Amino acid sequence: MSAIALRSLLRQTPRSAFARSARFASTAAKQQTLKERLAELIPAELENVKATRAEHGKKSFGPVLVDQLYGGMRGLPALIWDGSVLDADEGIRFRGKTIPECQELLPKAPGGSEPLPEALFWLLVTGEVPTQEQVTTLSKDWAARAAIPEFVEELLDRCPPTLHPMSQFSLAVTALNHDSTFAKAYQQGISKREYWGPVFEDCMDLIAKLPNIAGRIYRNVYGQGKLPAIDSNKDYSWNLATLLGFGDNAAFVELMRLYITIHSDHEGGNVSAHAGKLVGSALSDPFLAFSASLNGLAGPLHGLANQEVLLWLRKMQSKIGENATDEAVREYVWSTLKGGQVVPGYGHAVLRKTDPRYTAQREFALKHLPDDPMFKLVAQVYNIVPNILLEAGKAKNPWPNVDAHSGALLTHYGMDQMNFYTVLFGVSRAFGVAAQLIWDRALGAPLERPKSYSTAAIKKMFEGKN
Repeated sequence: MSAIALRSLLRQTPRSAFARSARFASTAAKQQTLKERLAELIPAELENVKATRAEHGKKSFGPVLVDQLYGGMRGLPALIWDGSVLDADEGIRFRGKTIPECQELLPKAPGGSEPLPEALFWLLVTGEVPTQEQVTTLSKDWAARAAIPEFVEELLDRCPPTLHPMSQFSLAVTALNHDSTFAKAYQQGISKREYWGPVFEDCMDLIAKLPNIAGRIYRNVYGQGKLPAIDSNKDYSWNLATLLGFGDNAAFVELMRLYITIHSDHEGGNVSAHAGKLVGSALSDPFLAFSASLNGLAGPLHGLANQEVLLWLRKMQSKIGENATDEAVREYVWSTLKGGQVVPGYGHAVLRKTDPRYTAQREFALKHLPDDPMFKLVAQVYNIVPNILLEAGKAKNPWPNVDAHSGALLTHYGMDQMNFYTVLFGVSRAFGVAAQLIWDRALGAPLERPKSYSTAAIKKMFEGKN
């Protein structure tokens, strides 16, 4: 074909055909990255939200009760959260998928049986199950981003070991704001439509750097020696376990894969998730937003619950001994309730059946540590406590939640420093918060500003009304 004929053919060929050919060739040669796939999904989701608001925007969820304002806003529909929805009967669904479905469908490490957190993050962001190659690429990307600035290392090294690990964790994450891509882009006047790009980069950096931060805190506080290097050929959980000093234990690495996956997200109304979304709505960068999440997670009513469970179990063991009879356990549970205390790890604000996150950990224990004394006690308590709580009328949901089990698993593998457990929870929760921050900026979510009332205003509002 002559050059003139070729040019003529090129002029006659629609540009869209070249674009399709280019995309096909690119896809055949190299699978999409997470950011590339997300860029494709955003326009359709913008239209979806627009259509949903046009059709349903003026409809009501129902009445708001005064009791809800005084009761921690329990059950008050007030947030959009795309990554997960919590059903009272079946538990959490990540982008519509149950925990067993995630365990079955998401890619795993070679020789592993638990889902890789990288795959879960891809699912949270895109709503799609990634390929093994896409997950491996994401692992390598995070490994390449994992180093923390030298001044952050120095900040952590200068913290007294008596400073709570969560305080150190929040401090380090806040300090990462120094290099925020979004903060710099905002100062340079980036278009609102483009916010999601630098926020995505910050979220990727945030997740990638958490193992180095967590590992440095653990080794500084508990005297575990110098940090090893990140291995770019290994997955996120393997690197985290190695930085904590447990990388040689394949079962612990598998536990980290399961732990991060099931703790990653639990709707948007819990304290850590909502705090991150709220602060992010002010266009604070993801590092500042997630440090708010961590400060909420550090509270006794949120992220410290698994420590309380373990302390309660150890007190029980010290009083009634190991291998105690069911009757002895029952008496101890009743003494806890009659003493005006709750049984930690049982009951949930939303769930009305056994938390599937508890079930996943129980199945892990049955597979890897069936004869562990603490696991045996956890299992014994599981068979006894619900009936007692029902009899006592102490809980709408007498079933165990995620915190009833996790401490026993970590203790089995030698991580018995309970003050550090919430740091692992924090590493996990970054996945869900980050995914939502990306989508909030992609969809142009506004600044949160709910209305508040004083008690006097409420009394006046209903004065003279039935």
